[in-house]
Amino acid sequence: MLSHATARDWLIPYADGMLAADERRRIDGHIAGCAACAAELREVRELNLLLVTLPPAPPTSVAPFWLKLQAILPQRRTLRIPTFIGYRRVGLAFAVASIAVLAAAATAFAAPSALPDNPLYPVKLFEEDVHLALSAANDRVSVQLQQAGERLREAQAMAANHKPRLAESSLRAYTIMVDDVAVSLKSPTTPKANKDALHALRARLGAVERENANRDDDVAAIKQLVAAAVDELDRIEQQESATPPTLVVGEQATPDPTPVVTPKPTPRATPTDDGDRHEHRD
Repeated sequence: MLSHATARDWLIPYADGMLAADERRRIDGHIAGCAACAAELREVRELNLLLVTLPPAPPTSVAPFWLKLQAILPQRRTLRIPTFIGYRRVGLAFAVASIAVLAAAATAFAAPSALPDNPLYPVKLFEEDVHLALSAANDRVSVQLQQAGERLREAQAMAANHKPRLAESSLRAYTIMVDDVAVSLKSPTTPKANKDALHALRARLGAVERENANRDDDVAAIKQLVAAAVDELDRIEQQESATPPTLVVGEQATPDPTPVVTPKPTPRATPTDDGDRHEHRD
């Protein structure tokens, strides 16, 4: 049995012919026994007839209608959501700075072991220049000798890696460094640490020569540079072993005094008697 409320909800679809056959039969059975639903169904059908007979509305533009409606409606309040653009910029700058610092630190740690074929090699040379510039005057020679030894290590590695041009470049840089400190090293008062550094340089030169000789096509330029460097070390060590001039103390060291010539007094002219007489006469 169909309830009264459900029947009322189905009256409009029933009048429009939108219900199925079994549903229409149920509505028909309910309307036959319910005068209120039958009256409401008649009103729905009359309304449908009235709507059908109305003329169609003229086409209207939506834009003017919406503008008028918008003018009548209350203005919506804009909710401002706080933005963090400033904080985002600061955070981005801090992140970039942190990455740059980390990259610089990694470069600084990796540069000291870089070889001439490494992209970080210019950074290594720059660090060495800064170290030498900041060194005390008494330590400059030892620092330059350490850097010269590093050039020989690079030359040996480049010769082993079949890169003779880079090896020659390192050997020439070594020669320049040794020439800069040659005057200080030739002094008889050279510290023992510097002498030990010279012996270490000689050993490294031998290692470079052996590495070059192990190649099937040993480079003559490397051999000549090594030979010239060994000759320079020989000259430095010969100057170190030369005995300094001794200072003679005693009678032989004291020269004879230079005789002092005493000037003789010049005699003054005395007036004669004739001159005195003339003066008295006057």
